[in-house]
Amino acid sequence: MSEQPVIFVVGAAGGIGSALCRRLHQRKFQLVLVGRSEAPLQALADELDGHVIPCDARDFDATSAAVEQAFARHGRLDGVVNLAGSILLKSAHLTSAAEWEHVLAANLGTAFSVVRAAAPVLGRSGGGSLVLVSSAAARIGLANHEAVAAAKAGVVGLARSAAATYASRGVRVNVVSPGLVRTPLAERIVSNDAALRASQAMHALGRIGEPDDVARVLEFLLDPAHNWITGQDYGVDGGLGTIRSR
Repeated sequence: MSEQPVIFVVGAAGGIGSALCRRLHQRKFQLVLVGRSEAPLQALADELDGHVIPCDARDFDATSAAVEQAFARHGRLDGVVNLAGSILLKSAHLTSAAEWEHVLAANLGTAFSVVRAAAPVLGRSGGGSLVLVSSAAARIGLANHEAVAAAKAGVVGLARSAAATYASRGVRVNVVSPGLVRTPLAERIVSNDAALRASQAMHALGRIGEPDDVARVLEFLLDPAHNWITGQDYGVDGGLGTIRSR
């Protein structure tokens, strides 16, 4: 059995995921790196001495098998975070049925799949932290965000219900809701100067986020020392979801 906390990271090779994994590695946490594409996961694992499990988190059975594999290998599971997701900036009337289904599956579907698989296993480990990712778009009305805002708002509802369901097993469930973050997922926005300037102006602190801004809060919530926090939604968004300064 591992002596250090074991953290299961879905979407580990993404911009926020890799920043989080590097922070956890510095603290000697044991990492289980999960995602759909094995090559970038393996590259990160070689750097951080992590355990790779290729898995599409939209698949309930595959996600359950991945969590059980991690538990069998390490003998415990202390934290799980789901960083899988997608961005779609379209008004409702321009969003196709296929796009809607994709956004739901990538954002809310993966979150539900991870909760379904991980919460009981965290309970078997004596409790632990389960962290999901929503968005500032679920807090405040932003034009052309209908599909992703709906999916991400569902993540918050899911987390609060799961926090109540699994509290008796020592499982804490929380949410982090970022604003726009400079990641490969947001490349189409941040690589366009006009779009970037507009996005910066929407954030009260005058800039978009960097992966480490979000990773620091995820690290805090995954830390077993912070074991009296559950059912919360942390806005890590430069004020986007709650305030205006201009």
